[in-house]
Parts: sequence; structure tokens; C-alpha cells
Amino acid sequence: MSDLRELYQEVILDHNKRPRNFGTLPEANHHAEGHNPLCGDRLRLYVDVEDGIIRDLRFDGAGCAISRASASLMTDAVKGKPIAEAEKLFEEFHQMVTSGVDEEVEAALGKLSVFCGVREFPSRVKCASLAWHTLHAALDENAQPVTTE
Repeated sequence: MSDLRELYQEVILDHNKRPRNFGTLPEANHHAEGHNPLCGDRLRLYVDVEDGIIRDLRFDGAGCAISRASASLMTDAVKGKPIAEAEKLFEEFHQMVTSGVDEEVEAALGKLSVFCGVREFPSRVKCASLAWHTLHAALDENAQPVTTE
């Protein structure tokens, strides 16, 4: 296993065991639920937006290591960012896990690039992207639960 793969695996395992921004957020003014029927991952996302800026967000629920680590890393990545920037990150992340991106975009994704290898495992793409689809729904104020199917 290459050093880079080992690093990616360590980051995913760390965020799975010690997820950042885990729990509810009572002051949230946006929320959504996500579900991956393929493996049963479920999460709820709570987002506090003020003046178009994501001030804070948290998630809870149960899922596999990829799903939980992705939600943890996503919350770290978008906290404090304008909604438009979070949506751009969503698009770049989704493209990275489905078809790939050039090295410049992958480098710009920072720690999120640990998920670049999931595109080799199509069933894991849904695990990695569940939190992102849920964020998109929360920001669109979509009351319907999001599903990866």
C-alpha cells in the first residue's frame, strides 16, 4: 500500500472514530435528512446560515465509516463559507468521486481528496456523497428526505 493510501485511510478512520461537528444544533435554521437505502446509512444535518454564510453545522445519525467520515470532513470544509462556495465544493467533490478531477482541483479540495479512491467502488460513491446531497437539500430548504437512489 502506498504512503498516500495509508494516509487517506488514516484520515477516514480518524474522522469515523472521532467525527467532528457531531450532534444536534438547536439554533439551526436549515436542516435535512439523508438516507442511502443501499447500505442503510442515515444522517440528519443541521445548518445555521446567517447573511448567506454557513455559520455552523452539525450532523447525527448512523452509517458506515466512509459516510460518517465524509460528513465529518464536509462539516469542517464548509463551516464559515458562503453558500455559493459550499455549493461549488459540492460540485467539485461529486465530480471527484464520480469521474475524477484534475490535480489542481483535487489539491484545492484539501483533506476532502481522501475520498478520490471511492470512484473505483461505485457503491461507496453513494456513501461518500450522502452528506453532500443532504447539505444541498438543507440549503435549498427541501423538506423531503434525500436519498442516494
